Amino acid sequence: MEEDILKKLDEQEIKLNNIYVSVEKLRKYFLWTLIITVAVIVLPLIGLIAIIPWFLKVMGAAYGGLLE
Repeated sequence: MEEDILKKLDEQEIKLNNIYVSVEKLRKYFLWTLIITVAVIVLPLIGLIAIIPWFLKVMGAAYGGLLE
C-alpha cells in the first residue's frame, strides 16, 4: 500500500516538473511576442509622431509659393 502511494507521488512529481518546463517555455514565448509587438507597432508610431511635423514643414516650404 505504501509503495503504491510513493510510486504515485513520484509520478506526480515528474508530471509537475514537465508542466513547469512547459509553462516556462510559454512564458518566454509570450515575452518575445510582447517585445516583437512593441518593436513592430509602437516604435513606428512614435517615429511617425516625430516625422509628421517635419514633413509638414518641408511640404509647406515647398508649396508655400504656390499658395500665396
